[in-house]
Parts: sequence; structure tokens; C-alpha cells
Amino acid sequence: MGSRVWTIVVAAGSGTRFGGPKQFERLGSGRVVDRSLAVANEVSDGVVLVVAESGLRFAPFAADAVVLGGATRSESVRAGLAAVPDDADVVLVHDAARPVASAALYRRVIRAVDDGADGVVPVVAVSDTIRRRDGGTVDRDQLVAVQTPQGFNAAALRRAHAGHLEGTDDASVLEAAGGTVRHVDGEATNLKITEPSDLRVALEHLSAQGLADLDDHDPQGASMNLAGLRVGNGFDIHRFSDDPERTLVLGGVTFPGERALHGHSDADVIAHACAEALLGTVGLGDLGSHFPDTDERWKGADSMTLLAEVVRLIRAEGKVAINIDCSVIAEAPKLAPRRAEMEAALSAVVGAPVTVKGRRAEGIGGLGRREGIAAMATALVMDTPSA
Repeated sequence: MGSRVWTIVVAAGSGTRFGGPKQFERLGSGRVVDRSLAVANEVSDGVVLVVAESGLRFAPFAADAVVLGGATRSESVRAGLAAVPDDADVVLVHDAARPVASAALYRRVIRAVDDGADGVVPVVAVSDTIRRRDGGTVDRDQLVAVQTPQGFNAAALRRAHAGHLEGTDDASVLEAAGGTVRHVDGEATNLKITEPSDLRVALEHLSAQGLADLDDHDPQGASMNLAGLRVGNGFDIHRFSDDPERTLVLGGVTFPGERALHGHSDADVIAHACAEALLGTVGLGDLGSHFPDTDERWKGADSMTLLAEVVRLIRAEGKVAINIDCSVIAEAPKLAPRRAEMEAALSAVVGAPVTVKGRRAEGIGGLGRREGIAAMATALVMDTPSA
């Protein structure tokens, strides 16, 4: 039985030198990040994509999990690592801005980790003459240029990042923590997109390998199959609880001091409506059929965990979310001050934009009498982009 391999694709950079988030730029009929994800999916048991909050608007992504990055590259990798299952044996870390890295390079790195290395980095020789700023040249025979994907024994990488060390790449973090790093041959074509002109070079490399779809008529940049679109609606309602020990949770965000909702789980009515809508897109029933309130396993459950499981279920059906729109009917609390937090939390779990709108019931019925909160959601999904 082979090693379980997971890849973290880091796409949380702002692209300062490029002039914008280069990882979401067009590359043929797709985007830079789509190509990086496609190769990662080809060689991995699972893929985690790390994006900045602003990157969520570029969803959907062909990843098993989408998480928000941190203030530094190392923090972003740690966020991705937290989403990698505990049973992973090998973890690869790849920069989304390197879309030309081949599956053969990935496998070369994986084999070296399987052979016992703590960490493995692909390298290429430095061909230019290198000068010091204070004068004199450097012996380039002692230098190599480092690429990604970098591969690691999963336990060794987790130990290294447990110390919250910082580094320009994960091999340096591993070495700082006492690990050893082995080199394998990289690829001269495995360039990192830094300037706009690099996109043309990357496309030429992909075209030479027969891997670039040059169709410029796809406005999504991801070859959406309209026949694969599905829509689902979700509804949920919970009455308020008299239990002072319960906490109000809406859209994965806690509202301290507000009256909580009654339910078997944490009664997050927004997360439940989103989950119901996603299940509806693929005809998998309702939330209660998967997480019944008669099952003690779900007592007090975090509804965002349930939503993540529903996302996994629709991916197993070959679908990925494009977006979810949710309307919440509540007299209290006021949602607007926390809307951005809820949308970010929900979008990170779903892997696609989730929007939340609040409406009052204007005193009509039980909701208007402040007896509970209701939510309605509509989800749109598409076929999972192929590798």
C-alpha cells in the first residue's frame, strides 16, 4: 500500500511585483491556479488550497479544502497543514504561481520522501554569474535555485511548524527545526510567475507539452459545462432557547450575550440552510437524514463541521460549489456588523463565495415576535473541473 500524499497549494500572495494576484490570471482557457491544482490532484490523495480572504471571490477551485492564509507564507502553510488529515504520510507544498511543474517532478519528490528523507526540494543549477553587492563574484558551483513542489515526511513537517518558525520556504523551516533536506533535479521550465511576461512563457511551455487549451472564449477561465450546473434550495428554522449555557452561533460566528437557539447541534441556522441547499443540488436528501437528532454523536456538534462534510459529499458526486446566497429572517441580533465575518467563515468551508443578507419579519408571526430565527439559501454547483 503506497503512501498517502496530500498537497498544499499556496495561493495567498498579493502579487505586489506582478501588480495583482497573479495566481488568478488567465493561462490559456484556465487560470494559473487551475493548472497548479490540476497537477496536484493528479498525483495526490487530497489537495488543500490556501487563499487570502480576497481570493475567495475567484472560486470555484478544484480542491478538497480551501482555507484562509495568514500574514506570512509560513502562517499560510500552517493553515493549510491544519486541514491535512492526520493519516497523511507525505505532504507536498507547492506555490500556485508555478503552473508548469510537471506530474513527473511531483512523483520524483514523493519518491525521495518515501526513501526516507525528512524533506525534499527540487533544484536547478544557477547559470548566471552572481556578484555580491559589495563587490566580487560568488562561486555559482556552490549555488542552486530552489523550486516547488517541496515534499516532506508529514510528521517532520508538522513538528517543524509547531515551533511557529518563519522562512521563505518550508525546507528552511524544516532545517531550522533540525530536519534534513535532500535535493532532487528540478525542471528548467518550472518558472515562477513574477512578471506579466512570464504568463506568455508559461503558456509556451505548456503548449509545447500539449497541455495548454488555447480557447479564449471561456469567460469563466475554467471551462464551465452549463449542462453540469445544478441549483438547490435550503431552509432551516430554530426557536430560541431558554438554556443560559448555550451560545448563539450564526454562520460559524459566535454572538456573545445574545439569546441562543435551541437544537441538537449548535443550531447554526445559517450553516444548516447552506448545507441543505448543497444537498439539494445533488439530490442527497436533507441534513437530518445525514446527521439525525436521535444520534448522540451530533449532540452539540459544530455546524461548520457538518457543512464541511456536506461539501465533501457533493464533491464525491462530482460537483463543486460556485456560490451560495443566504437570506436570514431575524428581529435580533443585528447581522450587518458581523456579516463580513460570517461570509468569510462560510466561504472558507464551502470553497466558494457565500453571501449573507439579513431581513426583519416586521412583527409578523413567530419570527416577528422574536421566537426564533429562520434562514433560506440557494446554492449553485457545477461539475468538478477536470485535471
